[in-house]
Formats: sequence, structure tokens, C-alpha cells
Amino acid sequence: MHFCYVTDRGSKVYLKGVNERNMMSDDAGQMLMVYDDPSDQRSLSLDDTSSTEESPDETRLSLESTNDVVPYIGQRFPTHDAAYEYYSEFAKSCGFSIRRHRTEGKDGVGKGLTRRYFVCHRAGNTPIKASNENKPQRNRKSSRCGCQAYMRISKVTELGAPEWRVTGFANNHNHELLEPNQVRFLPAYRTISETDKSRILMFAKTGISVQQMMRLMELEKCVEPGYLPFTEKDVRNLLQSIRKLDPEDESVDLLRMCRNIKEKDPNFRYEYTLDSNNRLENIAWSYASSIQAYEIFGDAVVFDTTHRLTALDMPLGIWVGVNNYGVPCFFGCTLLREENLRSFSWALKAFLAFMDGKAPQTILTDQNMCLKEAIAMEMPVTKHALCIWMIVVKFPSWFNAVLGERYNEWKAEFYRLYNLESIEDFEMGWRDMVNSFGLHTNRHIANLFALRMQWALPYLRSNFFAGMTTTGHSKAINAFIQRFLGAQTRLAHFVEQVAVAVDFKDQAAEQQTMQQNLQNICLKTGAPMESHAASVLTPFAFSKLQEQLVLAAHYASFPFEDGFLVRHHTKLEGGRKVYWAPQEGIISCSCHQFEFSGILCRHTLRVLSTGNCFQIPERYLPLRWRKISTHSVKLLQSSPSDHAERIQFLQSMVSSLIAESVKSKERLDLATEQVSYLLSRIRQQPVSTQGLRDISPLHRNL
Repeated sequence: MHFCYVTDRGSKVYLKGVNERNMMSDDAGQMLMVYDDPSDQRSLSLDDTSSTEESPDETRLSLESTNDVVPYIGQRFPTHDAAYEYYSEFAKSCGFSIRRHRTEGKDGVGKGLTRRYFVCHRAGNTPIKASNENKPQRNRKSSRCGCQAYMRISKVTELGAPEWRVTGFANNHNHELLEPNQVRFLPAYRTISETDKSRILMFAKTGISVQQMMRLMELEKCVEPGYLPFTEKDVRNLLQSIRKLDPEDESVDLLRMCRNIKEKDPNFRYEYTLDSNNRLENIAWSYASSIQAYEIFGDAVVFDTTHRLTALDMPLGIWVGVNNYGVPCFFGCTLLREENLRSFSWALKAFLAFMDGKAPQTILTDQNMCLKEAIAMEMPVTKHALCIWMIVVKFPSWFNAVLGERYNEWKAEFYRLYNLESIEDFEMGWRDMVNSFGLHTNRHIANLFALRMQWALPYLRSNFFAGMTTTGHSKAINAFIQRFLGAQTRLAHFVEQVAVAVDFKDQAAEQQTMQQNLQNICLKTGAPMESHAASVLTPFAFSKLQEQLVLAAHYASFPFEDGFLVRHHTKLEGGRKVYWAPQEGIISCSCHQFEFSGILCRHTLRVLSTGNCFQIPERYLPLRWRKISTHSVKLLQSSPSDHAERIQFLQSMVSSLIAESVKSKERLDLATEQVSYLLSRIRQQPVSTQGLRDISPLHRNL
């Protein structure tokens, strides 16, 4: 009879002359069988009735394709390792991997191994493990499904030269085979060479993150993102195996460090939990300067949980925001043992406790179902959205291989859709994009569309995000986070490392603030509203408003129902609806830009200008974008003194001096001359110890 199987590529293989009743050679003597995986003994039926044996005289192999990689009965190998490597390469080309299943040998001294089985990685079934109440169980789904694909080799000795021959082979799979761009992620094909291990260890000593290591090695090897022969998880496992730190000692040192910081700074806040064995489970902390900054800039927050502390492979959560000068500011940090609902709920409760119960208006996170549920429970009023840059960073691994040369074209179209204002335009454009790029069955595209109301701007414009949805802000925030993820040596030192990074960032932010304020602001429209805004808003916020003021001159407004219809002067249809109540000082636009960014749009500015409004209403110059000084608030002690109040008053005068001086070149020249003279006189005065105690180190360094 003939036995036929079909490979995943459609090649039919016929085995001729196979005796169905005698499908395994009966070697004389008792056979000794050893299983590499005990679970296979009862779950995989590669016995005498299901195997195919070589018939030396009659067996022939006929292929209807030119694929000469397919194993065949009678194929010879010098060693069983060579046979394994050959079958492994064949499996990789087909879309699966293999493992060693069982070995058989004749009983008796010197007889040795005579037969070996290699099976599909999904062969067998998952063994049932005995439950242990003291040891937490990992609920990982097994990939084993009882697949019967295999290759059997037998040892043959002729003329004194032993060799291994294929005596059984089947390529029938009961599961889907992987595409070439997917099969490389199977554990069997993920390897870290000795050279790469050396590079990784060298990178680890410099303190860079695992993500940065991967990117550097991709650049060194000139491969696309996601195409290294190993993953981030493999690198973390390697580093973890080398460090071999004692978690209990690390936890004790960490808590001791937090207590020491608390003694030095009573405004430092931290919370932690211990498990039933009195070991550290979760910890969160925030610094005094972070809590004070949150009072003003905590309306929009990013909670980034995509990083891990390399030292102990612990999930790390970081709360970050943006200040009035567009500079990232740190709010808090948490280390969690597990990424589950209970842990995330605890972390959010701790954060709210640090901030005296004040929840943000909006919070941006990565896609995580447990985190989503925790936010709904602990921050029910807060708008939860997904960080676009945490989505985009996954695009190369999702779409690069699928789209090939059209990947960049697709990415540009994605960004265009993302930035649209109209929901209708977005959904119509999304359908066109799917059709144009043939992505109807792509699961990532389907998942993105299902979650569109959490990341696409047309669905989010009614909520305030402080501009953190833009590419520029996302890069700045990510760079800010990476700064204190760098030197991860010991867990106990991490709190101090973060404090140093935050303090450095605070100083850099102050310098950037001074540089912005000293810039000679150029008024472009000559409108009274522009000069009014320049005197109130920070240069960062004013530049955003100024863009809208310049564009407003190109728009026309028409009375419409109980408001105005505003559209570009070249358009005859469409436009935005603006509602204005001059008596109450309330104005709103259907584009929702003010609600989204805190900056009035071109449409509302056009209506205000048409209505002879020469100043922007106070409520539309938010405190978080004004030239307020949080410098003294952050640096003064919690209990005010006369000396401290005078410092605060001086800081306020300096801010006013800068705001007035930048309005013209003449004013700036006069201020520079007088301040230089005043500063030289001040330096001639003696310094008191009381003054030094009341001024922080940061003030002294400026």
C-alpha cells in the first residue's frame, strides 16, 4: 500500500512498499526506553502500530515538488545530533519546532542507544502538577495539543561504521503552522550567542535599559526592529540568572533606605505591603517636590507600567506629567511583585494618598486589562486613555513583516487618521486604509479599531491631556523616564537614583524656564489679545496660542443660530460652531481644542476678535499655563517663616521683572544693566547662617 502525507507547502510525499502490518523493525532483544519528557509517555502514541519502517529493497520516496529538504525513509546521518539539526531546520522552514522525545536501547552492557524519536514541539499533553498551597501557581496555557508529527532514527552498523537512518517519519499536524516571521519567536529558535552575551553584559555594566540594549544590537547587526534571534524577555532572563540577588536582603535594604530618606525629609512619602511570609510585596513613593508640583500640574498624568527593574525583574510603574513650560515632571513611582488587579489597585490607592486624595482629570497608560479595571475602581471620575507612543512602539513587530515596503506608507496614513478631528472622517478613513493595505484579517488592526475610543484623538478631544498625546511630548517623557532607569544596580539604591534624576531634572527645568523667559518674544499680529496673552502665559504656552492667533486671521465668522459658524475664507461649506456668551465670559467651540489642550482655538479667537474683545477672558488663561513660580513653593520648608515669606516675595518680583523686561529691547537692556549693578552690591554683603539654612541647596547652586 502507499502512505501519503501533505506538507504545509502542498508537497505530497508517497511512501511506496510500506508493509502496514510490520511498521516497526523488531530488533532482537529487550528494548530499554527512556523519555526526555515523562509527560510524553502517556500522551504520545508513537508505538509499533503507528510508525513507518524502512524496507531496504522496496522503499522509495517520490516528491511532487523539488523540496529536497524533506526527510525521507532511509536517509542517513553520521550522528543522531546531525539528524536532529537536519530535522530542526526542516521544521523551522515549515513553521514549527521540535524536541527530543524518547530514546531506546538494547538491554545489556555495551549495547548503547539504538533508536531515537524527535517530535513536534506541540506533541504530548500538559502533565497535571500537584498543587502546593505554599507555592503560587503560574497559570500559563500550554501549547501542547497531542500533535503526532515526528521523525524516528535507528542506529545501523555495517562494515564496522555505525550510522543513523530515518526509519519513521510523519508530517501530519493537528494545529496551524507558523509563518516565517512568526516561527523565529519559538523558544527553540531564540538563542543568545556567546558574543551577544558578552555585549549584553557589557551594556548592563553601563546601566542602560534592556530596550536600549535591544535597539543598539539591532543597529550593530543592521536588522529591523524585532528581528534579533532573541527577545527582551530572553535578555532579562539572562541578566537575572547572572545577578542571583537575594530578594529578601534587597527588600530589607530598600525599606531601610526609605526610612532614612523620611528621617531627612518629613515630606517624603512612601507606602508598602508585606506578604504572609513578611516579605516585601509592593512599594510606592513620592518626593516633596513631586507632591507640590502635582497640586498644579496633576490634571493630566501618564502612568507608565511598561518598564521593569532589571535588578530583580520587578514591574515598575512611574507617574509623570507636564509643567507649564512643557517640561516633564515626576509625580511618583511604584514597584510591584505582580501585574494583577490587586497590585494595580493598591498602587493607585497609594498614589492618591500621597496626593491627598486628588485624582487627575485624565490618565494615560499602556493597554492592560487589569490596570484598566483598577483605574475604573479607584479613579471612577478620571478619563482613562491609552498612550499612543506605547502603541506605536509595537508597530515594527506587528506590521513590518506584514506590509514590507509599504510599512512607512501605512504608518503615515495611520498618523493622519489619528490626528483627525471628526469621528465620521476617522471611521471612514480607517475602512479605506484597511481596504487599501489588505489588512482585513489582521488581528492587530482589528484590536486597534476595537479600542479606538481609548487612543484615537477624534474620540478624546473633549478631555484635557496637556499636549501629552503629541509625538514631541511622548519622546520627552520617555527620555525623562529612561534617565533614572539607567543605572539599575541594587534595588535599595534605586530610590536614591530616582531622587538624583528628579533633582537633576528639576534644575534643568529651572534653567530651561529662565532661558524661555529671557527670550525676546516676537509679537506677530499686533492684536491686543496677543500682547495680553504674552504677559500672562509662559513662552511655551504662548507659542501655542500665537499659532492659533495667526491662523485666526484666515477665518471668517458668520452669525449662526445662537452662536457663530467659523470656517476658512477659501471654504464655502462646513466650519466649526462657536457659542459665545459675552456677559458671562463663556465661549466654546465644536472642535474642543480648549478642552483638549487648555489653549483657545483659531475659531474662538476669530469670534472674540470680531466681537471687539481685546483681552482673553481670565478663565481661558489656565493657571497651569501661566507664568506662576513653583520654585519657592517646592524649596521652602513646610512651616513658613518671615524669612521664607520674604524669599517668596522676592521670587515673585523676579518673575514680574522678567515678564515686563522681555516686552521690548529697551526694557531688557535696562533690566540687565540694573540687575547686574544690584547683584554686584548684593555679593558684597555678608552671608548669615540663618539664610543658608532657609535656602535649599538648589537655590545656592543657581
